[in-house]
Amino acid sequence: MKIPALPLALLALLSGSLLHAAPTDRLVIGAEGGKGLAIVDPADGNRLLWHRPLGAVHDLHLLPNGNLLTQDGWPRVIEVNLAKEIVWEYDATNTNRSEGDGKVEIHAYQRFDNGNTLIVESGPGRLLEVAPDKTIVKALPLVVSKPNAHSDTRLVRRLDNGHYLVAHEADQIVKEYDADGKIVWEFPVPLFGKAPAGGHGPEAFGGKCFAAIRLKNGNTLVSTGNGHSLLEVTPAKEIVWKLGQNDLPGIVLAWVTTVEELANGNLRFGNCHAGPDHPQIIEVTKSKEVVWTFKDFTHFGNGLANTLVLEGEAAKSLRARLAAL
Repeated sequence: MKIPALPLALLALLSGSLLHAAPTDRLVIGAEGGKGLAIVDPADGNRLLWHRPLGAVHDLHLLPNGNLLTQDGWPRVIEVNLAKEIVWEYDATNTNRSEGDGKVEIHAYQRFDNGNTLIVESGPGRLLEVAPDKTIVKALPLVVSKPNAHSDTRLVRRLDNGHYLVAHEADQIVKEYDADGKIVWEFPVPLFGKAPAGGHGPEAFGGKCFAAIRLKNGNTLVSTGNGHSLLEVTPAKEIVWKLGQNDLPGIVLAWVTTVEELANGNLRFGNCHAGPDHPQIIEVTKSKEVVWTFKDFTHFGNGLANTLVLEGEAAKSLRARLAAL
């Protein structure tokens, strides 16, 4: 017997449901100064699975060995295991410093496959690649207009081609440096004719970019910080897609922070300083459809800038490791 074909409308609905269906397992890892480093289960009322106190923090990574690379105060990067032990640390106030050097803070870092770590020093304005014993393997200067230990950069990532994408917060510009430190591309964050405004919440406004990533299509996605937006920019610096402050029904964007491109093309990003009425993590399609949101003002607060979302097998693996503690 021939099975009748599904109506096109129903087929499209089912396809969309499968495309955007929530994974069978999901965990959220967040790092917030004062609130700490925590793992919560959003499917179980944001039940707290693990917690460790932390000071100021602006970056977060889950390493292949299962440890977390984060920081505990602006100058200090730490690698911590699930037993809450520090297994590696880098304190910029007393490592690779000379007498008379000025103030230093760290707002970005990244572990490479060879075991070395990228350390980005604001104040001195330099990118360092350090070996596990903290000796400098490579040093490149950053180009900033007025060096400032707190705002030379936010996130910095090394690209697959060996270049570095740097979000220069105070200068309100994203720069791509090549492997030798030469600037090969830059994008000043536009204000779209709007006057700057102080503060951190939805009322603030500026171009204090927090992060930039290179998309699979070769464009660059910029999270504009207090610009309340995501901007997709071509190599020719044309803005071809924008998610603005009030583009999502019922959601107001404030300080837009970490961002990632998912395998299905969706974008997941952090919404910091937006207040308890708005989610801290948002996943959207490129057509600006909200797929998933996360909000937890019990274990995290209004300053949650750094999060990781684990799904499927990665979440199951972490659950198993937590259960074995």
